[in-house]
Amino acid sequence: MKVSPMIKKSIWFVWLLTVPIGIWVTYQVYPPSINGSIIDVLAFLLMMSVVAAMPMVVNNTPIFLIQWVSLAVFLTYGIFVEIVLVQIALIVLLARLKIQKADAYRYPLNSMMFFIVSLLSGLLFYTLGGTHGASLANEPNNIFLGTVYGISNYAFNTIILVLVQIFIIKLTGPYFGKDFIWETVTTLITFPIGFVLYELHKDMGLLSLLFVGIPFASLSIILSLYYSSDKINQFLQNAAEIGHQLAERLKADEVIDLFVQKLIEMLPVDYSYILDVVDNKELKLIHKVEFGEILEPVAEPLRKGEGISGLVWAKMEPVLFHSRKEWKQINSGYVPPRAESILSVPIVRNNQVVGVLVLASKKKRAFEKSQLMIVDILCSHFAVAVDNARHHEKTKEYSERCALTGLYNYRYFENLLTSEFEKLQFGQRKLLSLILLDIDHFKSVNDTYGHQSGNEILCELALRLKEMIGDIGTAARYGGEEFVILLPDMMKDDALELAEKVRLLIADKPFTLLQSMDEEGKQQLVKITASIGVATAPQDADDSLALIRHADRALYVGAKRSGRNRVAEYVK
Repeated sequence: MKVSPMIKKSIWFVWLLTVPIGIWVTYQVYPPSINGSIIDVLAFLLMMSVVAAMPMVVNNTPIFLIQWVSLAVFLTYGIFVEIVLVQIALIVLLARLKIQKADAYRYPLNSMMFFIVSLLSGLLFYTLGGTHGASLANEPNNIFLGTVYGISNYAFNTIILVLVQIFIIKLTGPYFGKDFIWETVTTLITFPIGFVLYELHKDMGLLSLLFVGIPFASLSIILSLYYSSDKINQFLQNAAEIGHQLAERLKADEVIDLFVQKLIEMLPVDYSYILDVVDNKELKLIHKVEFGEILEPVAEPLRKGEGISGLVWAKMEPVLFHSRKEWKQINSGYVPPRAESILSVPIVRNNQVVGVLVLASKKKRAFEKSQLMIVDILCSHFAVAVDNARHHEKTKEYSERCALTGLYNYRYFENLLTSEFEKLQFGQRKLLSLILLDIDHFKSVNDTYGHQSGNEILCELALRLKEMIGDIGTAARYGGEEFVILLPDMMKDDALELAEKVRLLIADKPFTLLQSMDEEGKQQLVKITASIGVATAPQDADDSLALIRHADRALYVGAKRSGRNRVAEYVK
């Protein structure tokens, strides 16, 4: 949520025109009736400050249980003292939250919000005939009006907060999340304590603050601990779900992308980096995300003990820095200077560090220790998932590749052809051309130079085809000395032209036999040729098998029988 500089300046300007003047006018219209009990007022201020210093932060929204104290202050001393004490408590709260310089506008913004809430709810109380300082036992109507004051105070606060979120912060809902529920529940729980404190103070003075303050402090601590444990449980549930999702991914890149995406959704992350341990010698940056955008992972490798990542690798322990001051002396250079909070965790597999995760935020104290524990658990899931995905990729590659030439094999090609034909039938492809080639007189090459030399020719031919075809199609070894090239969305004339280039690539450049020498002791060079057939769907075939069959027919009838070393097209 980004607020423009113009709005920030406007907030300060409006605050100067409203809050100081408003407090002075309130003093003139509703002068305080302290009657020499300044120590009691200071005691109330101390209690409000203590309460403000122990907020719960829910969905990045601070909740401090001050309503019950402000109710007692208002009923005792009136609207002016209540406004002043709430304003001071607000400063304590924002100081406790360590608001950054860029967010300093929150001081005047929150000050205006609380001033308006105090003013409106106080005026409503007085308008309905309420008077502060009266005994609740002697004037039961004040209990009703005090309740009206408390409810209106909370209602005005909620309405103003939503308006600020819509028009200033530009937050696009939902406006009533978990923070709203927590604030409502805690307000209902603590609200009656304000009446009790007010009555006890009239009879017991300062002692009442001790009797009420200690139980409330205990209640506040219990609620804070309950929320913290609930939040940790939610993080653990999310971690388990993310672990299952990672395990379902079968590609390493997909595992990495999903892992970082889930971390960014779960934590206030602005910068995310994953570094891989290479040969147990250095850390190489392999994944880089800044403000949700995946960037090219360009950075100098780090050695063990060098920089934050190297430190985590060397010690095999996670680190948590709350501000730039704590880590700037050990920064290696790839973490942006605008970063403040940093959380870094080793990625461990079989008791060895295989990588390092670095998360950073522009905000100070953005990460908590409990989150460090959750990320550590997630890194364990991540390490296993990446390892499994890489094993799967290798196994799949072995099953799809020809062990000799490195090209795709017959099984992979058939699946690819079926998939491409489905695209053709559903209109995702317009054309599908196929080139089938067979080396001429390859048996005589094997008989003359040996099968090892024949394998060398097959490997060199595969390399030439791979370089020529590039990304425009897919080359595969179809079997024996036959090779096939699939060309999506290529017209037949273009496929024939490419096939002629392939023929010349084979015929015009001799093949080198590394294991065979000629009479002069030089490496043997062998000239070979190939016959090639071309067919194109849908004009030549209605299904994938027909496309192969017709290309094969063009090869043997149109090329082999016509003298070999030529390109032929299928003709119906």
